[in-house]
Amino acid sequence: MELRHLRYFIAVAEELNFTRAAEKLHMAQPPLSQQIQHLEAELGFQLFRRTKRTVQLTAAGQVFFEEAQKILLQVDRAIQLGKQTSRGELGQLTVGFVSSAAHNIVPAILQAFRTRYPAVCLELHELTTNEQLQRLREGRIDIGFVRPPIEEDGINSEIVFREPLIVALPETHYLADSRAVVELRSLSAETFILFPRSQAPGLYDAIVSLCLQAGFSPIAGQEAIQMQTIISLVAAEMGVAIVPASMQNFQRSGVVYKSLPESTCMVAIALIWRNSPTQAVQRFLEVARQSGGFEI
Repeated sequence: MELRHLRYFIAVAEELNFTRAAEKLHMAQPPLSQQIQHLEAELGFQLFRRTKRTVQLTAAGQVFFEEAQKILLQVDRAIQLGKQTSRGELGQLTVGFVSSAAHNIVPAILQAFRTRYPAVCLELHELTTNEQLQRLREGRIDIGFVRPPIEEDGINSEIVFREPLIVALPETHYLADSRAVVELRSLSAETFILFPRSQAPGLYDAIVSLCLQAGFSPIAGQEAIQMQTIISLVAAEMGVAIVPASMQNFQRSGVVYKSLPESTCMVAIALIWRNSPTQAVQRFLEVARQSGGFEI
């Protein structure tokens, strides 16, 4: 039995007239009658009671009609879902992001994607850049927001956001009540809370380079993987920190943010994905490109 036989049968069952059913199916009436006869022979029971004037469903035909409708609806649904999935409009997308990205471009991109593709389930994981690279290689995430640079075979990257660096000070620091801009060299004797270089070398190198440009090498104190933790350590007066400007959106009592005149160095957020991306990844990239490109 083929699906077309079910469609022929349903057309006749709906019309209860072979001529009208044939017209509906854009075929001649005699071949349609033959197809129904072949279907009845294959099934082993009669679907219709025929007279010269009327066509009626048998009791078995009525039951078969109801179930056949369900089958075709399910087939049509399967086809539609398959098409949506092939276009990246349905399914699941696993997204990684560094903690600081949650305070800048990530919410806007996620909101735009969910609005445009509500049938795609987003699974989010807060991970360091290195953790995302590892999971991307293993196929455990589909796309990620990281701190560049990324130079790895088989992995693509594209910058979607840039921002300057600022300094986070304890509110008890002697510069906390000063003007909005702080000279970085005035912090040369301070202990710095740093992000581990092993986790995001691009961000770490940008911070150290900024200090070197100001004439000193930062005194390394505590290290923390999450930006929120770094800010909390600043609030605990464990040291000062140079952080991306968007961290000002993370409101934490006991911390004051200051701009740096030296901060001509911009740090970035980039998207990473594997070669030969799925349709869902391609749709996410399209949304990110339209929503991204921001600088603050």
